[in-house]
Amino acid sequence: TNTNPITITLPASAATGDEVTIIDGKGSFNTNNLTVNRNGSNINGAASNLTVSTNGTAFTLVYLNATRGWAYKDKI
Repeated sequence: TNTNPITITLPASAATGDEVTIIDGKGSFNTNNLTVNRNGSNINGAASNLTVSTNGTAFTLVYLNATRGWAYKDKI
């Protein structure tokens, strides 16, 4: 997200235990947000995309089940 906002799309066919790690290595999410497209699965139990706007954010999402969807495994 150095120069433009970016959208990443989570897998459409996630299986329990699948993980995705996101790291803002350049520290630019505040200026150019990252959108995590849920691709049909919930994120933290909600049917909405996730917008990340904090510089230096790093976290892992793990797929739990169809109801909860993707949830934070860890967040720093």
